[in-house]
Amino acid sequence: MAGRRRGREFALQALYAVDIGQITGPQALSALWGAMVDGLPETSGLDESPASPDEMEFAQVLVRGVLEELAPLDARIEAASTNWRLTRMPCVDRNIIRLGAYEILNREVPTPVVINEALEIAKKYGGAESRAFVNGILDRIANEAGRGRKR
Repeated sequence: MAGRRRGREFALQALYAVDIGQITGPQALSALWGAMVDGLPETSGLDESPASPDEMEFAQVLVRGVLEELAPLDARIEAASTNWRLTRMPCVDRNIIRLGAYEILNREVPTPVVINEALEIAKKYGGAESRAFVNGILDRIANEAGRGRKR
């Protein structure tokens, strides 16, 4: 599970860079992998060990998938987020939600696993309200897609 989590964290960092830097997903990942070789700054939030090939591949799959499905994902997120336009969401939260929504809608990962992973990443990278915000939106998206968590 740790490898998948790190892959998701790498994907989040790449999507964040794409969101704010007007660069492509492959450019963001390439820069991230290059930073790992050169040494990550202590503020990166990731441990300093290099990404494994599996983590790199998983991050690439997620980044490519999110960016290919960006418009439909964003439409679903906006529909599920009451009183929040996508552009007003914190960038970290927006990209955690995009990752989670992509996995819920397009991958064979159990919904509780996807949401739990998103919440752990939100706890690590987001603000004080990020976990509740991310949880609420991903839960609505999962329910609307017929993939709600079993209670």
